[in-house]
Amino acid sequence: MSAPDALLLLSTHCPHCPAVLAALADLVKQGVIGRLEAVNLEQRPEVGQALGVRSVPWIRIGRIELAGAHGKAELAAWAAKADSEAGLADWFHLLLKEGRLEHARAAIEGDPALLAAVLPIVGNVEASLNVRLGAGVLLEDFAGSPALRALLPRLGELSQHADARVRADATHYLGLTGDAAAKPWLEARLQDDDADVREIATESLQALIDSAI
Repeated sequence: MSAPDALLLLSTHCPHCPAVLAALADLVKQGVIGRLEAVNLEQRPEVGQALGVRSVPWIRIGRIELAGAHGKAELAAWAAKADSEAGLADWFHLLLKEGRLEHARAAIEGDPALLAAVLPIVGNVEASLNVRLGAGVLLEDFAGSPALRALLPRLGELSQHADARVRADATHYLGLTGDAAAKPWLEARLQDDDADVREIATESLQALIDSAI
């Protein structure tokens, strides 16, 4: 896999920008980043306006966007996973943890295939309630969409998870696909050991019936 490219937006009077620029330049020398483009927004404000950037330093590594000061080790870690689903899942986890739901939503609207990177959060029993709720909002936003239907097999697998919370969430999202192919997965959950999962399975099956009418 080739090293990701990076974009750094900075300004002349930004106190943290020189350190971030130096760190990224070192990563280019080491081959961790393939190419670095640095833009001074005081000279090219239209670049920041086009990207909706209001503060610097702002960094994009592959498809991952980071705001604020970050050390070399942290930037290297993001670069190493920038083009992987695991890396994108970590990025979405960070966005939701920081309360930046709209940023995550905009990223997925721009590339619906990124919705797949939300699923690792669904299966992460260590994720905080706020992060899990945020992931749920993102998946619900794409109810009935091709992007969500494409995740049906993986949601089916999550509906068999050892943790009842994960099974419950996955069962709910299966119903949101609006796809009849979710029916066998949902019917299996009618016999779940957990009462909440059974209830959600019943509701999701009814949602499938209603969507077919």
